[in-house]
Amino acid sequence: MSRRKPPKNKNSGTNTLRIIGGEWRSRKLPFVDAQGLRPTPDRIRETLFNWLQGHIHGANCLDLFAGSGVLGFEALSRGAAQVVFVEKNKVVANQLKENLALLKADAEVYQTDALEYLSTFKKTMQKWGGVHNIIFLDPPYRQELLEKVLKRICDQEQGFIDKNTLIYLEHAAEESFDWDAFGLKVLKQASAGQVQSFLLSPDEKIA
Repeated sequence: MSRRKPPKNKNSGTNTLRIIGGEWRSRKLPFVDAQGLRPTPDRIRETLFNWLQGHIHGANCLDLFAGSGVLGFEALSRGAAQVVFVEKNKVVANQLKENLALLKADAEVYQTDALEYLSTFKKTMQKWGGVHNIIFLDPPYRQELLEKVLKRICDQEQGFIDKNTLIYLEHAAEESFDWDAFGLKVLKQASAGQVQSFLLSPDEKIA
C-alpha cells in the first residue's frame, strides 16, 4: 500500500508493479485493481531498502498488510530468507500466490485479517523460523489500525520481536504517535507528500 493509485496499463488492462532491486530487478508483476490497494512508489522503496542494507539478507520478514506485496517481493528479491504475506482480501491474496509462483519463490500467504493473524501467530511461527527480523506495516490510513497492531506486536509476552527486530511503517502526515509508548525508538524517518515513513526498533528494555 501507499499513497497514489497508479493508472492501469493501457496495453493489458491490468495494473503492474516493478521490482527495483536484487535478483528480480526490473521484473514486472500484475496486481489486483482493488479499492485502496496502491503499491509503495519506487522512490520510497529505494529509501527504505537503503535503510535496510546489511539487514535484509537472510532475514525473516512479515508483510502484515501486504496488498500488492511489493515490499515483500522487494525483500525476497534482495535476499530475505522468508516473507510471510498477510492479506485480508481473498482476491488480492490469491494474486500474491500467483505472483510467487511466477517468481518461483517460496513464501507463505495468509488470507486473514492482520489482527487475527497476530492472535494466531504462535501456531504458524514454527513453520518459518520464529521471531520476525523485519516487519512491514502499511495499513489503511485513518482507521486506527496502526496503534492496535503495534500494541500487539510490541507485547513482549507474545514473542513477535526481539531487540534486533526492525519495523518499517507508514502513516498519514496529519497523524502522530508516541513511539516510546510502544517501547520503540526511531532509527530513520522521511516524509513524502501526505505520508510519513519510519524505521523503528525496540528499545533496550526488550530482551
